[in-house]
Amino acid sequence: MTLTWKDSLEIAIALDETHPDVDPRFVRFTDLHAWICALDGFEDNPERSNERILEAIQMAWMEERS
Repeated sequence: MTLTWKDSLEIAIALDETHPDVDPRFVRFTDLHAWICALDGFEDNPERSNERILEAIQMAWMEERS
């Protein structure tokens, strides 16, 4: 599956599977950005992200956890 910055929920699920011991509430955006870019299937331009996108992914990750 190909992931882009628009795939917040799918990215959140992948992050939860990749980093099960991490509490998403305390992840810095710089780390979050790096982890997303390193996901298998992520094929979007790293420079196209912004704080709003990263926050949406972080919120989706927190929802996935609860």
